[in-house]
Amino acid sequence: MDDSSGDRPRLVLASASPRRRELLAQLGITPDAITPPEIDETPRRAERPRDYVARIARQKAEAMPAPAPREVVLCADTTVALGRRILGKPADVAEAAEFLWALSGRRHRVHTAVAVRNSARIWLRVVDSIVRFKPLSNAEVNAYLASGEWQGKAGGYAIQGRGGAFVPWISGSFPAIVGLPLAETAALLRTAGYEWEGQA
Repeated sequence: MDDSSGDRPRLVLASASPRRRELLAQLGITPDAITPPEIDETPRRAERPRDYVARIARQKAEAMPAPAPREVVLCADTTVALGRRILGKPADVAEAAEFLWALSGRRHRVHTAVAVRNSARIWLRVVDSIVRFKPLSNAEVNAYLASGEWQGKAGGYAIQGRGGAFVPWISGSFPAIVGLPLAETAALLRTAGYEWEGQA
């Protein structure tokens, strides 16, 4: 901590996602540490997508070392849901293709859960958005798969990248679809006692 008074709160981002770091930067926040936890993210049998992301975000927060006083831990998880089916990060290019064809010409939901932990408790919010894909062509799917952008992305696409060309309409929070709902995250951080320069 570089504040000699020791008064500035410390933020630990429990995520390796560069997208979440970029979104935090939009709030004027730079994490003091980035420490992604190791947990099993396998969905449970018949688990609903919204319940799944809430559980994973909470488990990430619980897996982190107990925060010190004046320290706050931020965790998040995002999943794509087609009905009750969870479309996580594709294991390979074949699964990414399967996901894209399943989403083609249809609406789906994106659920992002945010968990914030301080030395006293955990706060949790889930933000739900709806995304509509245009009908995709073979050429579009093949070009997207070749780009490699699908790797490590829930649902096999990145709305903030080339995948945005597939999305003519959304309802909800664009940053939540990317990976971190800004308004809700800022509110949770303030509730947990984290304050930063330039906050609204």
